[in-house]
Amino acid sequence: MECEVTVLATSHPLGKSRSGCNQTSLCFPLLFHLPSAKALLILYFTNFIRWDDNLSTAIYHTFVALCYLTPILGALIADSWLGKFKTIVSLSIVYTIGQVVLSVSSITDLTDHNHDGTPDSLPVHVALSMIGLALIALGTGGIKPCVSAFGGDQFEEGQEKQRNRFFSIFYLAINAGSLLSTIITPMLRVQQCGIHSKQACYPLAFGVPAALMAVSLIVFILGSGMYKKFQPQGNIMAKVVKCIGFAIKNRFRHRSKTFPKREHWLDWAKEKYDERLISQIKMVTRVMFLYIPLPMFWALFDQQGSRWTLQATTMSGRIGTIEIQPDQMQTVNAILIVIMVPIFDAVLYPLIAKCGFNFTSLKKMTVGMFLASMAFVAAAIVQVEIDKTLPVFPNGNEVQIKVLNIGNDNMSVSLPEEIVLLEPMSQTNGFMTFDVNKLTSINISSPGSPVTAVTDSFEQGQRHTLLVWAPSHYQVVKDGLNQKPEKGENGIRFVNTYNDLITITMSGKVFANISSYNASKYQFFPSGRKGYTINSTEIPPQCETNFNTLYLEFGSAYTYVIQKKNDGCPEVKTFEDIAANTVNMALQIPQYFLLTCGEVVFSVTGLEFSYSQAPSNMKSVLQAGWLLTVAVGNIIVLIVAGAGQFSKQWAEYVLFAALLLVVCVIFAIMAGFYTYINPAEIEAQFDEDEKKKSLEKRNPYFMSEANSQTQM
Repeated sequence: MECEVTVLATSHPLGKSRSGCNQTSLCFPLLFHLPSAKALLILYFTNFIRWDDNLSTAIYHTFVALCYLTPILGALIADSWLGKFKTIVSLSIVYTIGQVVLSVSSITDLTDHNHDGTPDSLPVHVALSMIGLALIALGTGGIKPCVSAFGGDQFEEGQEKQRNRFFSIFYLAINAGSLLSTIITPMLRVQQCGIHSKQACYPLAFGVPAALMAVSLIVFILGSGMYKKFQPQGNIMAKVVKCIGFAIKNRFRHRSKTFPKREHWLDWAKEKYDERLISQIKMVTRVMFLYIPLPMFWALFDQQGSRWTLQATTMSGRIGTIEIQPDQMQTVNAILIVIMVPIFDAVLYPLIAKCGFNFTSLKKMTVGMFLASMAFVAAAIVQVEIDKTLPVFPNGNEVQIKVLNIGNDNMSVSLPEEIVLLEPMSQTNGFMTFDVNKLTSINISSPGSPVTAVTDSFEQGQRHTLLVWAPSHYQVVKDGLNQKPEKGENGIRFVNTYNDLITITMSGKVFANISSYNASKYQFFPSGRKGYTINSTEIPPQCETNFNTLYLEFGSAYTYVIQKKNDGCPEVKTFEDIAANTVNMALQIPQYFLLTCGEVVFSVTGLEFSYSQAPSNMKSVLQAGWLLTVAVGNIIVLIVAGAGQFSKQWAEYVLFAALLLVVCVIFAIMAGFYTYINPAEIEAQFDEDEKKKSLEKRNPYFMSEANSQTQM
């Protein structure tokens, strides 16, 4: 789950009775989310602010953590001070301001006084972006628990079916917005904008959601008269904490066996607090107890954006005529949500009900956990297939060597236990692996020439390319690639066989001053065909210097050797260093399908269950507790992934699947002991009892008269 830019839209009722919404009229705030994509913030941090990957990742996760901690603050404000409606409006304003500040922080011309396209005062941009993100985290966190609870408030007693459907539509709207944002936000970012210099348009990518937020907030406020609004009932959280503290303290004071046991541990607070509050706290604590196993689900669910995306980078994105980027596979979840929520709500659940099966909320959540566990089993199976196709890289004291003949003569290279014969412009069949301690000698020779020994010391744990062009001329190049290129990109490097320096420009990236008979470092490019230009003083002016790569797919690496023809013009030969990915990303669809089905029956149901089992004055607090399980789930991922250090990724997937399966069984047992309640009925009974007590105080003969009439 990402941190969202929330767009509120109002659903106008067909009609509205004085008592609020009824079965023929539905009035609620419909939440429409446009996620601030993780990739956008990371790119902003690395490309604009120019932080390194580690710092950018740390700042991003700090931001996400705040997004899921601030719901507690929003719930407190709503239930204790402003009420849900005013809290939504107030914090939406904070949210909009934060989005505007973030957009302003990404304007280069704000401090680019010399108009060179680079900010002259980067700390100003950093400060503004941090203020903007802090305001967004406060806004989104404050809104999250209030909107779902406020929507549920619009339904009367007896409208459980309509309320369940609302939570389905609510969740559907969130993911519809997620799908749209995944498509639209990158399109806005890649636009070129600026007053004095044209660059990636981060101000537009951040500014459009800010404008949409402002417009939707106005629409939401205009619908104010159509909503049912409940007044806050004081600082509920403080009362809850004090009541629980007193109960524990009182129980400890009376721990002697001479004091009779009480039915519930909270009953030890009866000496100081009224029964209504104690009963309400019992409702909340019973649900909160069920929340304990839930973070494990989110620990698996949120790996869509991390582990599963990394898995996609080792796969091929070509599906028919369509080419999908690894980070775009996450849209599968949003697409399936849009499809599956109506199917579950309108077809599957009614069908199960007709079969006479009592598919309660907690049973649905148990099934959701099981499906998520099976999704990771599917991911492990896919990973095993991927591992079969991945290149082998050196480990420990191993080194890998590939020989590339860039000369015009046949060359013979003698390696430990192997002799390689290479024609001009050819290479060995892949990399050869050697123990660095046993790599005693490498000799180069050609017909009619003396033998030359390679004296270079090879670095253990690294890949090397041995460039040879004459018996006594060679160059050892450390490749620097110990894994598949990240994000499904393709590594490209050039080898210069001219006598002068060569500079190459490819898709805006420059391979500067490649020396004679040497190789450049790898630079990385997305899929597609790339054009490049070769510049050298040695190339005659009449020569063609513009070339195109072959079509780059996903996760490959190539060496392009620039050879001098007889007329002095360049000719390019292509050599494969790492083969492109072969396992198709379509194989991830089953695991996404299983996880999405699990999400529908777990998350949508959990929202509705949390609302239905909460007392009227603590619904936002319980929604905040539900969101807090997401934050704890992410912490579990960091702990397990950090402590595990698995050599095989599939083993980590199996571990997570097993952990959730165990938690699923534990949750099923806990759910079996849970008794569903109707908080409204319990509170109505307290209202009735208080009314009777009030009448007794006013008329002492009321009860005796009532009893006499009952006896007659």
